[in-house]
Amino acid sequence: MTVRATKRGAARTSMDGRDADVLICGASFAGLAAARELAGSGARVLMLDRYEVGERATSACALVTPWASVMGVEASLRQELPYMRFTTPHGSARVRLPWSWSSFDYRELCRLLFAQCSDVEFETAKVHGRAPGGLAVETDRGTISAPLILDALGWRRMLDTPHVQPPDALISRGLEVHPRWDNSGDELHCWVERSLIRRGYGWSVPAGSEVRVGVGSYEPRDHVKEPTVALASREGMDVERFQGNWFPHALRPAVSDDGMVLFAGDSAGHCFPLSGEGIRTAFYFGIAAGRELRAVVEGRSSRAEAFARYGAFSASHAGAYRRALRLQRLVPDIPPRLLAAALRVVQLQPVADRAFGWYLDQAHPGTFAAPPPRRGVAAAPALAA
Repeated sequence: MTVRATKRGAARTSMDGRDADVLICGASFAGLAAARELAGSGARVLMLDRYEVGERATSACALVTPWASVMGVEASLRQELPYMRFTTPHGSARVRLPWSWSSFDYRELCRLLFAQCSDVEFETAKVHGRAPGGLAVETDRGTISAPLILDALGWRRMLDTPHVQPPDALISRGLEVHPRWDNSGDELHCWVERSLIRRGYGWSVPAGSEVRVGVGSYEPRDHVKEPTVALASREGMDVERFQGNWFPHALRPAVSDDGMVLFAGDSAGHCFPLSGEGIRTAFYFGIAAGRELRAVVEGRSSRAEAFARYGAFSASHAGAYRRALRLQRLVPDIPPRLLAAALRVVQLQPVADRAFGWYLDQAHPGTFAAPPPRRGVAAAPALAA
């Protein structure tokens, strides 16, 4: 069991009344991507998280490989997977992707990202919510104020009211086990079987000395432990080292109603529907948020202008998210034999290239291929409105 790393005893000093130029709440994919963009800006950046950086993994840890080079985290990769296999009760389809997945080590990836966040100070603290007045955050170590605040804490959307709560929210749930397994496979395996999970899918992700096997459900009221155990057992794997989380499947506003807080990653619903992929989208929107925050601290933009641009940038992806959500709702209702036939068509390389090319384009690594700016170097322009 993961032990919460919030400081205790003499080490748990009060931060009440402390301030920063930028306050980033959440030290996983989106928060670290945003902090990375602020490196060398001269701003006093404070990052908060309930756990130490990299301490608590919350995902299946498979990343679209080209994003690893964009983020400078290639050393965290464990196994490249250029194929996907989709299995239904009526057959299996193996698809060669126009790009590849890679499994990675979560702790190492976060460590590599944080190493790029020069001048960013990190503290463990549990965030309770926004303080009265808006430009401050209440934590278990006191109230901290900042004119620029980013919520990258995840699906709970802690700096908004009301907080997101399952099972009524548009949210999915997933659980996986991590049995030790010497695996030289080259595919991410996905099961679409209603006998396993009524509205969702199972997965298997090779990761060097282990394999990550799990089940996700689009219906948050459906439990996923029993099907996860069933899938791992069926595949001849030990059921050990459970890891699970909720994840959104609908886009949420990326700026608070009062225009005082930005949201990135799961707190903004950036996890992509259908696939439940949230890592590269957290990088993508985290970078976008970080660049707008940097534009403000460097005096190139007002807060209102920067926040409006970021909100519009996030909202410009709404069409793709709606299409993916329609597919998420449709796929579980497709007759199994018809679904199997459709997946065989997807095996055709031109079809696979087009379908998975569109998927990559929704958060393409080339959008932010340039490295983050550094102090004394001309910064990249802020996002177009």
